[in-house]
This record gives sequence, structure tokens and C-alpha cells, in this order.
Amino acid sequence: MEVRKPKIKSIPYGEFKDNDSLEKIVDELHEGGVNVITGNLDQLINWGRSNSLWSLTFATSCCGIEFMAVGCARYDFARFGFEVTRNSPRQADLIMCAGTITHKMAPAFKRLYDEMAEPKYVIAVGGCAISGGPFKSSYNVVQGIDEIVPVDVFIPGCPPRPEAIMYGMMQLQRKVKVEKFFGGANHKQTAEERELGVSNEELTYGKKSPIVVTDVPAEFVEELKKKEEIEK
Repeated sequence: MEVRKPKIKSIPYGEFKDNDSLEKIVDELHEGGVNVITGNLDQLINWGRSNSLWSLTFATSCCGIEFMAVGCARYDFARFGFEVTRNSPRQADLIMCAGTITHKMAPAFKRLYDEMAEPKYVIAVGGCAISGGPFKSSYNVVQGIDEIVPVDVFIPGCPPRPEAIMYGMMQLQRKVKVEKFFGGANHKQTAEERELGVSNEELTYGKKSPIVVTDVPAEFVEELKKKEEIEK
């Protein structure tokens, strides 16, 4: 019995490197009524990752109340895709450290960070997490969690407003969208790389300066208020 293999029409390899050829193919498909979106797989994956950031349930002090307020109906950060909080570091993408970290708590905090899978992120919420806050001169409080783990976004305030927390999260989303996922943020470290004790992000891009939320744009606050009025 003869088995006939189907013939699949493909694009010559050389044309993949030619943007004009690809644009011509897309235009032909558009003329035929087919909707085509062109891009790279990194952009697609990072779009999904940035809109599904799962944070570890980690509120150690009064800034945790602000984090709860952001999740409630008035601000509702589910609209931006980061409402899911996890109780296990193995299921979390980021630690939103909302509150004071004492020296007694620091080893547990570092252990939770180490148990998270790459790529992982840290947001420092409030003055206590950034610099010790009102307890800066205390012997028992860590003078900023950046002494323990690398921080991606600083959101100052005592406590910061919910708008500031949402704006800081949106800055992290922008950071995730421009990352290199394949062979970058998720690559398997070699034995030599593991000995360095740094994250994949630092290995790929080098040491980056963290994002500091200095001011929330007035347009952003007005847009939130308009959304609240529409929902009412």
C-alpha cells in the first residue's frame, strides 16, 4: 500500500530574513480577508507574563492594608492582571514587600525569595521596606530590603497611596515587556553561573538600576477616577 505524504507549501528560508517578502505575504493575506499579526514570540510571551503577575502574599506591616485596598472594588487591580496572590513562593512571580522587615524576619524573607522560580521580581512598598522608615535608627530593623535581595521597583510613602502602588506595578509590567525570555530571563544556569549567586536577569543584561516611583502622573489619577464614575 502506497502512503502519500502531503505536500506543505512553505516559505524559502532566505525570505524569512527579507522583511519586504514577509510584508508582501502579509498584504496578500490582508487582501484575502485574513487578519494577520506579525511579531516575535518573545513579545507574545512577555505580553502574557506582564499581564499575569502573581505576587506572594507578603504583608509584614501597615502597608499591607494599602495592598488590600488596591485589591478591593474601589481600585480593583484585577483590571491590570495582577490580582492573583499565591501562598507558595513556587507559584509566585514577585514579592511585593509591604511593610517592615526585621533582622529576625530577614532570613525567612531571603529563603522565600530563593525558593521562587526565575524570572522573579521584588517591589519594595513603603518607607520601611525601602530604608527602614520611622524605625531607621532601630537596632532590629533592616535598613532597606535591597540589602538582602535585588529590588526592581521602589514605591515610597508611609504608606503609599493605592494609586502609587498601581502605578509602580505598571512600571514593572513595562520592564517585563522588554525582557529577553528565550535564553535570557528563563535560561538554565550553568554550574559556573550558579556559583556567582546572581539572577538570570543580571547575567543577561548586567546590573540594572531599579525603578523609583517619585510621582504619580495626574492623568493616571484622573483616568482612575473616570473609571470609578463609569462603574458607579
